[in-house]
Amino acid sequence: MIPYGRQTVSKADIQAVVDVLRSDFLTQGPAVPAFENSVAKYCGAQHALAVNSATSALHISCLALGVGQGDSVWTSPITFVASANCALYCGASVDFVDIDPHTYNLSTEKLAEKLAWAEQSGQLPKVVIPVHLCGQPCDMAGIYALSQRYGFKIIEDASHAIGGKYQNQAIGNCRYSDITVFSFHPVKIITTGEGGMALTNNAELAERMDRLRSHGITRDPAQMTHTPDGPWYYQQLELGFNYRMTDLQAALGLSQMQHLDEFVSKRHALSQRYDALLADLPIITPWQHSDSYSGLHLYVILLQLDEIGRTHREVFEALRAAGIGVNLHYIPVYRQPYYEQMGFKAGYCLEAEKYYAEAISLPMYPALTEAQQDVVVATLQAAIKR
Repeated sequence: MIPYGRQTVSKADIQAVVDVLRSDFLTQGPAVPAFENSVAKYCGAQHALAVNSATSALHISCLALGVGQGDSVWTSPITFVASANCALYCGASVDFVDIDPHTYNLSTEKLAEKLAWAEQSGQLPKVVIPVHLCGQPCDMAGIYALSQRYGFKIIEDASHAIGGKYQNQAIGNCRYSDITVFSFHPVKIITTGEGGMALTNNAELAERMDRLRSHGITRDPAQMTHTPDGPWYYQQLELGFNYRMTDLQAALGLSQMQHLDEFVSKRHALSQRYDALLADLPIITPWQHSDSYSGLHLYVILLQLDEIGRTHREVFEALRAAGIGVNLHYIPVYRQPYYEQMGFKAGYCLEAEKYYAEAISLPMYPALTEAQQDVVVATLQAAIKR
């Protein structure tokens, strides 16, 4: 089986984890802040908070921005469910903005239309969560301009995008957002096993997310309601969570950061080779905006079904049967039964529906060899022509 994605772990990565295992701190030690500082420096952000998953990062980001009962959060329908669930955790409602047919990201034009309608009905969102699907950044300048007009906050869900760039600057610098979130799941660009991070340039947001990831507790006398009872003292200021990242995970992440640019460069080489090998097939290969340098977490093709003569499912199953571990990223979130119970129905976002009917994620990871890539392409060609 050639998987759609997999981690690349070196001897140095393993040694970094072993070194922590032999140290005094397995958690809440020096490796976590070292990893945070590395990512913040790379991205050009002032603050970085490591947590146990990108889902946790999204949750505390919403809480830090004051999302709660009566608020609405908007996001893309083509994403993993966590991009929407994070708002529900806070008691808010969720809505979806249709995607751009070229980038498959949240459409700035559709967002502008929906905001104009929402302003008239008094239902503007408190937060918008653009998702950098596959690693390609959204039109953040355009979304930011709309935020200035309509007053919403922005969380960039950059779970796919560390190592990428927007307007020649690293994704994660929060130039056009309040908070940016990364994922370090094994199939992402770099990994900590499980893990995530929230970046921001706002010291107050960073301070609150820091508390929220650790039970709402502070040991900082400046944040306390009265003078500490002694050096042992701490206070729980709000209801938080145990979302901390361990030093074992952070050590792996810190080691992986040394290879981030190399990993992304290899993904781009594979993407360019796919583009050339697939050029004559009845499929649409990924389109890259000139403003962006994608992290290329995923390589998604769209089948031109009217030219193929086979169904989407038939092509997908033929690839899987031949040992090609393709996947589909993603089912529109509003089509999940949990969201259908809220009143959403199939067809809610037309471009998202079209994408879902045609999309297949091909194998994409730095260790994918050209020989394996040739097998993927030959198998796809046979599946289409069969």
